[in-house]
Amino acid sequence: MFVQLDNGPESITRLLQSWCDGDPEALDRLWPLIYHDLRRMASGMMRDERSDHTLQATALVHETFLRLADQKRVRWQDRQQFFAIAARMMRRILVNHARRRASLKRGGDPERVAFVEAENAGRGRAPDLIAVDDALLAFEEVDPEKARIVELRFFAGLSNEEIAELLGCSEKTVRRHWKVAQVWLYRELTRSSSRES
Repeated sequence: MFVQLDNGPESITRLLQSWCDGDPEALDRLWPLIYHDLRRMASGMMRDERSDHTLQATALVHETFLRLADQKRVRWQDRQQFFAIAARMMRRILVNHARRRASLKRGGDPERVAFVEAENAGRGRAPDLIAVDDALLAFEEVDPEKARIVELRFFAGLSNEEIAELLGCSEKTVRRHWKVAQVWLYRELTRSSSRES
């Protein structure tokens, strides 16, 4: 469950809005309120990575926060929007790295050092993050609500309870949408795999 409730004078929503309105100190006050939740999201994403991975969840949090802080066109509305965008940003960081890593394996520029490993040494072959991301992008076209649940669960590692809180729906709805999404994505990934064979 997310630690920070969105109430009181230092609420995440109020600070996000102050930040958008040009208050430079709002960002400094926001960081300690969101750090723990961002760290847990990053830990969820990094859970299946190699044990000798050079990037830790903390570094993923910092990279994500730097990118979020650099967003000039986003009009922050509330904490739900912020954490949903943070999860998407973490996903992009991981997938972009996986694409760079795949490029290196095919003889790409060896000087480009990878940021995030997308392999799972602990359980054999990792899910192909690029294929999952491509399938999820296609699923977003069909059903954005269910795709967001997949993103928060698969990439951010959030529980059904955390996703329900973040999206403002019931856990039962999250579970139902997750099951439908799993079937759709499995079918899509199976088709994609058979086309490559």
